[in-house]
Amino acid sequence: MQLNFSGLRALVTGAGKGIGRDTVKALYASGARVVAVSRTNADLVSLSKECPGIEPVCVDLGDWKATEKALGGVGPVDLLVNNAAVALMRPFLEVTKEDFDRSFSVNLRSAFQVSQIVARGMINRGVPGSIVNVSSMVAHVTFPNLAAYSTTKGAMTMLTKSMAMELGPYKIRVNSVNPTVVLTAMGQKVSADPEFSQKLKERHPLRKFAEVEDVVNSILFLLSDRSASTSGSGILVDAGYLAS
Repeated sequence: MQLNFSGLRALVTGAGKGIGRDTVKALYASGARVVAVSRTNADLVSLSKECPGIEPVCVDLGDWKATEKALGGVGPVDLLVNNAAVALMRPFLEVTKEDFDRSFSVNLRSAFQVSQIVARGMINRGVPGSIVNVSSMVAHVTFPNLAAYSTTKGAMTMLTKSMAMELGPYKIRVNSVNPTVVLTAMGQKVSADPEFSQKLKERHPLRKFAEVEDVVNSILFLLSDRSASTSGSGILVDAGYLAS
């Protein structure tokens, strides 16, 4: 499926590593102008070398005021990917206030805030748009030591639906992708125990985890006009896990 995003400007959060980084590269290769947001400047420097001309923005999205300062004047954006997230792994009884607050401020609140900024711009310009929230299959099923992370992703499901309902009249579509484990740096933490990882993989009907490319392709589909009648939905990229 060849997609062309020429003439469109995209903003990707969590752009320094993993799914976010590969999403930036794919959008760039498809002709989009891309604003790449990450809290790690070194990642943005290396990404800018791979994709000359992208617009790097270094900010900690867990900081509301800093985010407003960095992105409040970002200008016209047609496509948004809310990908930034942290996975602070701890048993439920050991989760601290700091863990909880950090998880919600980065994983959920930043998506809320950045979407408000971008959607207001789309509405003021009178243009359609597409927003994709990168969620997880743990919005629907439980994993050990991921209580805070899973809760943010469960909330993201309702945020996606609420945004789709309220922004739909402005021709702004909002959807999510919900992957299983993806072997990025974050995914490797979740599957660090080889025995647990093997058992988990065997529970997937396809007997595998997801590749970053699989998730990126779903994001691109939802951003594109190929999904013009899809909004408020979530694509499971879970190798069949929820069917098991």
